Amino acid sequence: MAKVKMSKKSTKIDMTAMCDVAFLLLSFFVMTSTAKVPEPLPVDMPASTRETKLPDTDLATITIGDKKVFFGMTGQDLRRDAIGKIAEKYSIQFTEEEVQRFSLIDGFGVPVGNLKQLIALKGEERNKPGLQPGIPYDSLDNQLSEWVLAARYAARDIHGAELKIAIKGDAKEEYPTVKKVIDILQKQKVNKFFLVTGLRSEDF
Repeated sequence: MAKVKMSKKSTKIDMTAMCDVAFLLLSFFVMTSTAKVPEPLPVDMPASTRETKLPDTDLATITIGDKKVFFGMTGQDLRRDAIGKIAEKYSIQFTEEEVQRFSLIDGFGVPVGNLKQLIALKGEERNKPGLQPGIPYDSLDNQLSEWVLAARYAARDIHGAELKIAIKGDAKEEYPTVKKVIDILQKQKVNKFFLVTGLRSEDF
């Protein structure tokens, strides 16, 4: 009896559709992801099991580490208005270019007298470790209090909103430094603020 020959089918698979999907997904993730902004004062935040998203607007962040205090604001308009109020307070003249360059800086940690030199630096130079000594926050020269006040007024003047404040402290930072910052906020009757922490598992 003659054997029936089975017709051989091609095993070639067209991967065009799969490649299209892969490139679409890759493009989506690249375009929607946000790069981590370099920080002038990196801190190792304490761990927490709770997760609350920080506001995207009208937010000021006070970073504490190694007994230094840094300050940052969200929004270029907020930064422009705040530096204008600080310039008026300390009788410093900033050019329009300096104001524009400052509006692009997310966070800083220098006395007001050194602000022009900081603004003149490029981004990678500005964030070099140890370059910024921190904002003065003692009772004799409390510039941090002035920055918080200027940012609060800026949020009210521009957006008609109350400024939200977040404290981002290093896990190994000594308590007296954090207490001084909280005291500065409480003197301005700011009793609600965010504490920025790192997320950990509840079973940790």
